[in-house]
Amino acid sequence: MEAPLIAVAHSAQLSVEGAVADGVLRLRVRRVNEAQPLTVTDLAVRLDGRTLPVLARSDGSFAAPLKDLPQRAPGKLEIIVAHDGTLEALDGELPAGASAAGAGSGGGTLGALIHKQMSWWILNVVIVLIGVIAVSRRMS
Repeated sequence: MEAPLIAVAHSAQLSVEGAVADGVLRLRVRRVNEAQPLTVTDLAVRLDGRTLPVLARSDGSFAAPLKDLPQRAPGKLEIIVAHDGTLEALDGELPAGASAAGAGSGGGTLGALIHKQMSWWILNVVIVLIGVIAVSRRMS
């Protein structure tokens, strides 16, 4: 029997519930407004600053193994959810009774996606600044 899920993080759009059992952190992401469907395309989890490998489960939840980690709770969770064409970063705490240092390497595609998005934002800011400088020089 799996441990009951408790709220670990939330934002204006999403709620993340979690539980730890048998050295595995189980997470379920839900939309706050449950009338609309939620499509999670990727999920990355960091625990106390270290990336955990995340596996999608058939029931729609996610699992992150916490093996070989020292016991210390609560740990600081950072959860990045890619859904419906957007990225959301949520902060929370590891449920009580869980391991709280992190290990592993996961979130590969999500990390690349975040890097690309940051690059586009920087490029857009640079283009806007060049345009503002060009227009201001023409007007003077």
